[in-house]
Amino acid sequence: MPSMTKRHRANQEIAAKYEGGQSPEVAIKALKSFKGPKFDQSVEVCAHLGIDPRQADQQLRGSIAMPKGVGKSARVVCFCGEDKVEDAKAAGAIEAGGEDLVKKVGDGWMDFDVAVASPDMMRVVSKLGRVLGPKGLMPSPKAGTVSPDVVNAVKEYAAGKLEYRNDSGGNLQCIIGKMSFSEGDLLENLEYFLALVEKIRPAAAKGQYVKKIVVSGTMTPGIQIAE
Repeated sequence: MPSMTKRHRANQEIAAKYEGGQSPEVAIKALKSFKGPKFDQSVEVCAHLGIDPRQADQQLRGSIAMPKGVGKSARVVCFCGEDKVEDAKAAGAIEAGGEDLVKKVGDGWMDFDVAVASPDMMRVVSKLGRVLGPKGLMPSPKAGTVSPDVVNAVKEYAAGKLEYRNDSGGNLQCIIGKMSFSEGDLLENLEYFLALVEKIRPAAAKGQYVKKIVVSGTMTPGIQIAE
C-alpha cells in the first residue's frame, strides 16, 4: 500500500484528468480509480444549491432510501405504544417503548442513530426536545421519522434510510454508498439522489438552482458533475 503522501500525489494526478464537469458515469468511474486506504471508504455527494437557507420555504429536509442501500445499518429506537413494541423490535429497533423509553433517554442514554415515533407519542417525546434537538435526533414528520406506520419506518431506517437537510450555506450532502460498491450500484444511487434534488426544488428558489455537484470518497479528491 503506498504511503499517504504518494497516494495523495497519485490521486491528485488522476483528479487533474477530470477537471470540469463530468457525466455521472465518468465521475463514478474516476472515483473508483483513486488509490484508497485499507478501509472501505464511504462515497458522498454534495450539491451546492441556489437556495436561501434563511427562508423557511427554501429549506430542504426529508429522507431518502437509496435503491442499492448505503452499505451500513443504523441503530434505531422507536417511541410507540405497548401494542407496537414487539413488532418494532422485530423490524430492527434496538429499543422500543413509550414513557419508559422517554425516561431512559432523558436520563442520558443516547446509544442510537435514529429515533422514530408514532404521532400520538410526540406529546411525551416533546419532553426530549432539549436533549434530542441539538443532536439532530428529534423525530420529525418532514424527515419521515414521525409516522403512523412506525414499524415500517423502523425497518427502513434500520436498513440505511437517511435523513437529509441543507446546511446554512445551501449545501445538501448525502452518502450514496461504499467504495466497494460496483460502479453500477453507485451510479444508480447517485442518479437517484440527483433526481431527488430536482424533485424537491423549492418554488421560491430564484435563479440557478443547481450550482455545483461533487462526488468524493472519505479520503479522495472530489469529482465535479456537469450540470
